[in-house]
Amino acid sequence: MAELAELGTSEALGIEPMAADAAARLTKANKSVMEFMFGSQKMLLEEIVFAGNEVLDRARTETHLFSEFVSKMAGSHSVKDLRTMFEECGRHQIDFIRRDSERLFKHGGRMIEVTSNLLANRPRP
Repeated sequence: MAELAELGTSEALGIEPMAADAAARLTKANKSVMEFMFGSQKMLLEEIVFAGNEVLDRARTETHLFSEFVSKMAGSHSVKDLRTMFEECGRHQIDFIRRDSERLFKHGGRMIEVTSNLLANRPRP
């Protein structure tokens, strides 16, 4: 009878080690979820800052291009000068679009890298 009582205890059945193992797995899962949430939040805040900087930079550049256009328009005195001015301003606008596109592509590549790192650091089930 004493043997049956001994077998019936939780230590003999291995319940406490299983509970400790489950608690450790739960703690690890909670930690990985928190890391994922903080990483996502950080990425979102970086995107907000990037978007704000891009809007300000674009507005500044567009204002500069417009003021340059107006000053050249005021300085042109013939049809030939107007044609030259339109060609130069067109080239400046195309260069601006090219630089802006390159910057956005670089940012897209960086975002893909950050997202893949965020997803790669999560534990496998």
